[in-house]
Amino acid sequence: MHIADDALLSARELVHALAGVLHARVIETHISWVLLGPDFAWKIKKPVYLPFVNYASLQARRQFCEEEVRLNRRLAPSLYLGVTRITGTPHSPGLDGEGTVLEYAVRMRRFAPGALFSEKADAGDLGAGDMDELAALLAGFHENAPRADALADFAGAQARRAAALAALDGARPLMDEATHAALKAWLDAEAAALAPLWAARLADGRVRECHGDLHLANIVRLNDGVAAFDGIEFDPALRWIDVLDDIAFVVMDLAAHRRQDLCFRFLNAWLDRTGDHGGLPALRFAVVYRALVRAQGEQLRGAGSPAVRRYLDTALAWAAPGNARLFITHGLPGSGKTFASQRVVEREGAIRLRSDVERKRLHGLGMLEDSRAKGVDLYQADATTRTYAHLFSVARTALQAGYPVVLDAAFLRRAERDQAHALALALQLPFCIVNCEAPLAVLRARLLGRRGDASEADGAVLDRLRKTAEPLSAEERAFAQTPGADSSPPAPG
Repeated sequence: MHIADDALLSARELVHALAGVLHARVIETHISWVLLGPDFAWKIKKPVYLPFVNYASLQARRQFCEEEVRLNRRLAPSLYLGVTRITGTPHSPGLDGEGTVLEYAVRMRRFAPGALFSEKADAGDLGAGDMDELAALLAGFHENAPRADALADFAGAQARRAAALAALDGARPLMDEATHAALKAWLDAEAAALAPLWAARLADGRVRECHGDLHLANIVRLNDGVAAFDGIEFDPALRWIDVLDDIAFVVMDLAAHRRQDLCFRFLNAWLDRTGDHGGLPALRFAVVYRALVRAQGEQLRGAGSPAVRRYLDTALAWAAPGNARLFITHGLPGSGKTFASQRVVEREGAIRLRSDVERKRLHGLGMLEDSRAKGVDLYQADATTRTYAHLFSVARTALQAGYPVVLDAAFLRRAERDQAHALALALQLPFCIVNCEAPLAVLRARLLGRRGDASEADGAVLDRLRKTAEPLSAEERAFAQTPGADSSPPAPG
């Protein structure tokens, strides 16, 4: 670390003088000061030269302020107001006045206390709607983010491994030698195994200009919706990352806050919109790395053992073997399959594949697009065959990555259920049928009242499927559970 002491001292005096003028409170980090006024905030970069950032010159600080505004307006346009010039004299500074520019600051709008997702999580006020909105925001952001060139030196296997091992070494004082050795061996093995997938994802355009620091304290509920702020501006390598690595920070922090229900609700909502299930084998590595980064960061901030411990525990938990098993739903349209499968997702920490969503994806449609307006019949026999084949293929990937999987589909034919059972048997995993039933009048009423859902099944589809449905056999009922049952699925066999 290299810091010009005189420059840093002068800058600190300027910041505190400005805080007095603005009636603002000063918060200091290792690379910046933030002045919190009644309605606005100003972020001033320290004149430091560190291994990962060079703010030594005034021109560099101006450029990084401008870059911070550019990048963060992507996900928080209402918060980032622009770059402000600090003028006047060191002892009597002002904003955007005449004369020499003493310093530059990022000018932001303040938000209400308690609005951070980290604060909402601690208060027990973070909910399903927050997760769905955040997933939609990030899915759209990732879809439109610039893509790294396939030959770019971003997100390579060697760099990923080195970064993870550096984070592990930084967190080494927090664990015993056996734990450290086990985590190092796991990271080494995973990095070697994932190298081909990482390379393929770079070639496929999955490495993009992301946020880079999506922990819960950088996500906020504003009056106009959810926003993410304070993305990485000082090091391109930290934001030009795989989109799965970007959302892994959210996944990790929700897991660290012991909210498995919200963690997997968010993850599945993002996957529903992006279809990026192929990256799931790499998610555990990304979560473990980010948990180690946060554990080290909390220790450096002197946050105390509870905060440090929860991140270290999260790293250890995600490095442990998974608990894969296969659930399928069974029932007619309107019988509550999606509601029941959501409960499985949140209870089991599962990956859910919805036939209604994947069927549309196979036809090039978004999950909420109207297929009828496009002249597409989603419920023809060949479309259903393609859909189930796709479900089984993606399910195999997720199961082999160690995740429980729930296939949210009708599974009205015995042959379809047999295929699912055969997949579980081939992987030697437990298998369960979540059997959903409701009276015909209830089914019809639910379909008539359905709004804003991926499913387009109506009364005509219901009547068609009722005629061809094959009820569960006595043998199959041995694997069946009613929605909401908390017992484990039967063992393979």
